[in-house]
Amino acid sequence: MGKAKNRKYKIKTHKATAKRFRLTGSGKLVRTKGGKSHLRRRASKRAKRLYSRMLEVESARDRKRVARLAPYLSKYRANPPR
Repeated sequence: MGKAKNRKYKIKTHKATAKRFRLTGSGKLVRTKGGKSHLRRRASKRAKRLYSRMLEVESARDRKRVARLAPYLSKYRANPPR
């Protein structure tokens, strides 16, 4: 009975954030670019190729916000368990 008093609460993960961001092996937070899904016929081949690259999140404020929204992102690197 005494064990339940010292338990911490689980934090719910913001699923949209967890799908958009990833942590690399070295601990960098990376994101994909927007605008990849449709209306790409008029874009140049080079522009379309650059859409597939992952970009590092530069801003410390954004990294802190993502860490708050997806607290277990660092625990499960690229593939979260189902």
